[in-house]
Amino acid sequence: MTRILVVDDEPAMLKALQVNLRARCFTVDIAADGRRALLEAIRNPPDAVLLDLVLPQIDGHHVLRALRAWSQVPVIILSGRTGADEKVAALDAGADDYVTKPFAMNELLARLRAVLRRPAFPAAAPQAALIGGWTIDLAGCTVRRTDGGDASVRLTPTEWRILTILLRHPGRLVTSQQLLREAWGREHERKTNYLRVYFAALRRKLEPDPARPRHLLTEPGMGYRFEP
Repeated sequence: MTRILVVDDEPAMLKALQVNLRARCFTVDIAADGRRALLEAIRNPPDAVLLDLVLPQIDGHHVLRALRAWSQVPVIILSGRTGADEKVAALDAGADDYVTKPFAMNELLARLRAVLRRPAFPAAAPQAALIGGWTIDLAGCTVRRTDGGDASVRLTPTEWRILTILLRHPGRLVTSQQLLREAWGREHERKTNYLRVYFAALRRKLEPDPARPRHLLTEPGMGYRFEP
């Protein structure tokens, strides 16, 4: 089922959206503040986000920027702020749509269906990357010494899938759930032990010092990062 994260500090609004979305067979997660919203997005990656701008702890603008650091999930802003500058700022920051409160529920649902229909174009993987003393040739699926030596490294098909996903987002957090979903499928999103095993193997093969990795980094409780 399609998962929607609804973020709003008004209990009545949260309840109304939750009831209407569930009636249309969406799975709904809710958050009443910005911090909870980011935690929910990491733990249960949504297919779309309905996001208020005025929130406790972390405001909606900061939530949007944080989401865009690692995710292209569609985000619709729900706000009582009607100024053109506010709308432009939100859209420039990465929002997909902006709906002004109060709104008609049918209009919001139509806009939600529209963003969910948009095709997702994953970032193209780079053709090559450097990790330690190795050159990773993604097109040719080879790992060879950067200094031109004869040594090479063999990666398993699963290791290649994980590495390719990570290299598409250099310097950015890729959540554990995203890696699991793209490498194994949505039904495996909670099996984070898979990633610990495979990242340990990748570090042994590629990092100069696997105990102190410089390129294949763990972000505890969140995911992993490729640092060029």
